[in-house]
Amino acid sequence: MSDDPAVTRADLLAVVEQSPAAASAHDRTGWVGLFTAGGVVEDPVGSRPHRGAAELTRFYDTFIGPREITFHRDADVVVGTARGGIVVRDLELEVRMSAAVVMRIPAFLRYDVDIAALAITRLRAHWELPAMVRQFARSGFAAVPVGLALGRALIGNQGVSGALGFASGFAGVGARGKRHLADLLRSATTGDEVSVRRAVGESALVTLGDDVPISSSDLTARLAGARWRKVIAAGNTVAATVDGDGGRGVVIADLGNRPLAFSRLRLFTEH
Repeated sequence: MSDDPAVTRADLLAVVEQSPAAASAHDRTGWVGLFTAGGVVEDPVGSRPHRGAAELTRFYDTFIGPREITFHRDADVVVGTARGGIVVRDLELEVRMSAAVVMRIPAFLRYDVDIAALAITRLRAHWELPAMVRQFARSGFAAVPVGLALGRALIGNQGVSGALGFASGFAGVGARGKRHLADLLRSATTGDEVSVRRAVGESALVTLGDDVPISSSDLTARLAGARWRKVIAAGNTVAATVDGDGGRGVVIADLGNRPLAFSRLRLFTEH
């Protein structure tokens, strides 16, 4: 939770909850206004970020305004940092593109909140763009007019460079990165500290949240006996749900591609 005793878990969740509420209400001004002046959206992680009110407005007009989005929340992990608060939301997005095309997208949404302003400084959406496109294609002919409309909106609102920036979300560590994190979680949840230390390597930074460094042995101790699932690769990050006796946690790992190796591991948990 926040280091500021005047700001509660409920306060941070209240800020975050305004985002799906504004999206569902098609309130563009309200949604953009939830962010600080330099607020950033990276959706999905690995695509080019959108920064500031003008870019966030174009993002809204392209991806949020034209469709119905339902946020099926599973759990929230809320932690404090030296700079603010973080809410990691474990959820599924239901995106109604048309009457015939409805997508269900497993995701993690990380919201960074400025405690003083009670506003969002950054939103990172971890979901798999290639998997979404495959799901979209399975809609068959019904997907054709929807895809054409999305393409026109993308080019019209963000230009060719914006479209290419969105397409960069296809790149990343993909299935190899997911296997790499799954191997580490398998070792950690079974208490195999030696394998965890070997997987983490010498140079990776492991932290509790963003700020508190922990050792690979501490990571193993915290995850031993937990259950892991829902592994999602977005860009050069892989995220996963971990359920233990202390409740829900989320692991977010940053990886280098050549060679495939962890550069940063974050464990978000409230306990």
